[in-house]
Amino acid sequence: MRKLVDCSRYSLSRPDRSLTLAVRLALIAGVALAQGPGLGVSRDLARQRAAQISDVQYKLSIELAPDVAVMPGHIEVSWKWAGTGDVVLDYRDGSFSHVTVNDTRAEATQVDGHIILAGRYLRAGENKVAMDFESGIAPAGRAITRYRDHDDGAQYIYTLFVPMDASQGFPCFDQPDLKARFDLDVTAPAAWTVISNTRIESSTPADKPGYRKSDFADTLPLPTYLFAFAAGPFRMIPGEGFRMFVRQSKFVRGGQEAPEVLRITRAGVRHMAEYFHRSFPFAKYDLVLIPGLAYGGMEHAAATFLREESVLFRATPTEGDKIQRAALVLHETAHQWFGDLVTMRWFDDLWLKEGFAQYMAYETLATLYPPDDIWKRFYQSFKPTAYAIDETQGTTPIHQEVPNLADAKSAYGAIVYSKAPGVLKQLAFTIGDTAFRDGVRLYLHEHEYANAEWGDLIHALERASGQQLTHWADTWIGQRGMPEVDADWSCEGGTVRQFTLRQEDVLGERKRWPIRTQVLLDYGGAPAVRVPVSIETAEAAVSEVIGKPCPAWVFANDGDHAYGRFLLDERSRAEVAAHVDGIGDAFERALLWGALWDAVREVQMAPAEYLQLVMHALPEERDEALTQSLLAHTATAFERYMTDAQRGAAGSELEALLEKRMQEAPDLGLRILYYRAFRSVATTPAGLAQLKGLLAGKTKVPGLEIKPLDRWTMITALMAQGDADAASIYRAEQQRDATDDGRKYAYVAAAARPDAAVKQQYFNDYLKDREVPEDWIEQSLSAFNYWNQAALTRPYLERALTSLPQIKRERKIFFVLAWLNAFIGGQQSADAAHEVRQWLAAHPPEPDLARKVLEVLDELERTVRIRARSGG
Repeated sequence: MRKLVDCSRYSLSRPDRSLTLAVRLALIAGVALAQGPGLGVSRDLARQRAAQISDVQYKLSIELAPDVAVMPGHIEVSWKWAGTGDVVLDYRDGSFSHVTVNDTRAEATQVDGHIILAGRYLRAGENKVAMDFESGIAPAGRAITRYRDHDDGAQYIYTLFVPMDASQGFPCFDQPDLKARFDLDVTAPAAWTVISNTRIESSTPADKPGYRKSDFADTLPLPTYLFAFAAGPFRMIPGEGFRMFVRQSKFVRGGQEAPEVLRITRAGVRHMAEYFHRSFPFAKYDLVLIPGLAYGGMEHAAATFLREESVLFRATPTEGDKIQRAALVLHETAHQWFGDLVTMRWFDDLWLKEGFAQYMAYETLATLYPPDDIWKRFYQSFKPTAYAIDETQGTTPIHQEVPNLADAKSAYGAIVYSKAPGVLKQLAFTIGDTAFRDGVRLYLHEHEYANAEWGDLIHALERASGQQLTHWADTWIGQRGMPEVDADWSCEGGTVRQFTLRQEDVLGERKRWPIRTQVLLDYGGAPAVRVPVSIETAEAAVSEVIGKPCPAWVFANDGDHAYGRFLLDERSRAEVAAHVDGIGDAFERALLWGALWDAVREVQMAPAEYLQLVMHALPEERDEALTQSLLAHTATAFERYMTDAQRGAAGSELEALLEKRMQEAPDLGLRILYYRAFRSVATTPAGLAQLKGLLAGKTKVPGLEIKPLDRWTMITALMAQGDADAASIYRAEQQRDATDDGRKYAYVAAAARPDAAVKQQYFNDYLKDREVPEDWIEQSLSAFNYWNQAALTRPYLERALTSLPQIKRERKIFFVLAWLNAFIGGQQSADAAHEVRQWLAAHPPEPDLARKVLEVLDELERTVRIRARSGG
C-alpha cells in the first residue's frame, strides 16, 4: 500500500519548513553534484538550485533563417547566488563558446546535457554568465522545429520547450520553480513575422541584408517551459484586443474561422477574470496556429500555440467538433492563470494546471452553451477515459512522483487530463461551488507570478469552505486507483426494505475513498427519487430510502457528481437495457448507456448484445454527443471485442443501418457521425463498394461536402481492407491532391497497405528518419496497426517495446502512449498479451515506461477475456 501524502508538508514560501536554509543547503549541496548532475534535471539538483538561486534573468539574442539546421545565438544569464561550489546550467545537443562569468573569460565543462561553471568564478550575490551557442533545428525530434509549407514553399520555425526542452534551445536553469524574466531579440528575414510572449518594442534593419532585428519587451516571471517564439510569414488577424496568427497559405481559411475562435477567447477571458477575481495576467494574448503541432495546444504565456488542424477543420464539422474546439481554446486560456500566473513547483503537480484547465474550460463552456449539455459532454469526454486507466495496474496517483524531469513526459495522460477534472468536479459538489470558487481565488492571489504545490491549493480551499480536506486530498490526490461502488437493495411488500452502498478498490489494494454521490430511484413514468449520500467507509446504509416505493431500477451516480465505477446491479441492468432509449433526459440517458458499456468491459454483457441494443436505439436517438459516444463504443465492440465469426454475422446489418442513417438522419451533424462510423466499420464487399461510390461521387450524404481528409480516410480504409481497387484509387488521389495536407494524408494512407515490405519501410522511418514530421508518424501509427492486420503487425510488437527508451528520449510528450496504443492496441490475441508479459519480465524498462505498458496491456487482456466469454 502506498503511503498517503500529507498536504501539510507542502508550502510555497518555505519548502521543508522544519529545516533552516543553512541546514537544507548542507544536506543537499553535495547530493546533486557529488558524482555530477546526471542526465536530465533530478529533483535533488532542482531543490539545490531553487534554494541557492533567485532573481534569474535571461538576455537572449538569436538568429532564425530558412534552410538552416542550427540557430546561432548569444545569451546572458544573471542571478543572485546564495550558495557555494559550482553552478549547473542545463544545455544539451548544442555547442557553446566564448564563455564569460562576471565579465571574465572562463572555462566551462559540458557533461550529460549540463554546463558546469566552476565555483571559483562565482561570488555571493549578483552573478552573470554570457556565451555564444548554436542549437539544432529539425522537422522532428528537436525543441526547435522547422516546418516547410509545400503549398507555397514558405518555412516556419517554432519552439516547444515543455517539460524540459528549453535546454535544447539555449543554456538555462530548466526547471519550473526558477521563474525568470526574458529579454529577447530575434534577427530574422524581413518578410517574416516573429511572435513571442510579449509585444515587439522596436524593429530595425539588421546588419545582415534582408533581415530585421525585433526587440521584445521584457516578460513577467516565467518558467523556461512557458517561454516561446515562432517565426515565419505568418499573417495576423486582429480581434478586439486579441490576435490570431496563421501561415500565409491558410490566411483565407483563417479569416473565416477567426471571428468565432476570437469570440470564444474574449468570452472565456471575460468569464475567467470574473471567476478568478483576477484580470488577465499578461499584457497581450495571441493565438498562433501551428501546422503539425505535436499537441492540441500549448499555453505559452500570452502566446498560446494551437494545432492548426484543431482550429481550421479539415472536414465538415459537427456541433460537437465546434464545442471541442471551443473547449481547446478555453483550456489554453485557463492556463494563463493556472500554470502561467501560478506555476507548479515541480511536474509531480502537473495536475494543478492540466486538471484545472480542463475543469475551467467546461465550467466556462457552461456559461456559453446549455449547461446540461456541457456537463454531459464533460462526462463523455473525461470519465470513461479516466476509468479505463484507473482500473489498470499502470495507473498512478494524480500527484505523481517525478524523480527527474527526463521522466516528466510520462506524467502526462488520462490521470491528469481526465481523472483530475473529474475529481475537481466532485470536490466542488462536496464543498459547494461558491466555496470552491473562493478557494481558487485565494490560491491564485497568494501565489501569483510564483510557484505553488497542491497542498497550497487544498489549504486555500479549506479556509474558503471551513471544511477539513486533508483526508480527502490524501485519498483522491495521493493514492492511485478508484472505487467500484455497488448498490445492494431489496424490496418487501412493495417498498424498499434495505439499501446499502458498498465500495471496493478496483485494484484489490483495499483502499477506501470519501465519496459524495447522489442515488437515483427510478419508477418508470412516475417521479424519480434522488438522495445525496456520503460514503466514508466500506459501506453505507442509505436510510433515507427505506420505506419508499420499490423502484424499477437504481443508479448510484446520478448527475455524475462522484468519481468511480458505478455498475448497475443485475435487476437494474435488465430494466435499463429494456428501457434506456425511452429515458427523456439526455444526460441521464448518457450516464446509463455508459453503465451498460461498463458492463461489456466487465464481461457482464456480451458485446453482440450491446451492439443489438445500440442498433435498436440509434434510429430514434437525436442527441448528437450521445450518438457519437454510442457509435464509438459500437466500433470498439465490433472491431475489438467481437470475434471474426460474430463480425461476419453482424457486419452487413450494421453497415445497412449506418448507411441508412447517414442518408436519412434528421440533421447534418447526425448524418456526419453516421458517415464517419460507416467508413470505419465497412468490411463487406457491399460496404467497400459504397465507400468507392462516395469517392466517385455516385453516392452522396445529403448536405455533406466530402473534403480531402474525408477522401483520404476512405482510401485508408480501402487500403487496409485489401480492396482490389485501392492502389489505383490511391495513385489517382495523389495526383488529385498534391497539397501540403495531401502529402501527409497520403503518407498515412500508405501505412495501412497490408504488405510486409511496406510495414518494414514505415517502421524504419519511425525509428531512423528524422526528416519525417512527428505528426505524420503519429497519425500513421493507427493505419500501420489497422485493427484487421494484427497478424501482419505482430512481428513488430517486441521491436516496438524494445524501442521505448528511444521513443521517450526523442519524441514529444504524448508520443509514447500513442506508440503503445498502436502496437499493443493493434493486437487482440492471448498470445500477444503473453508476449508483452514475457517482455516485461525479461527486459524490465524504467518504472514510468513499465506503467505505460501495463496501462495499455490492460485493454488487450480485457479484449481476450471478453472474446473468451462471448464465444471467441
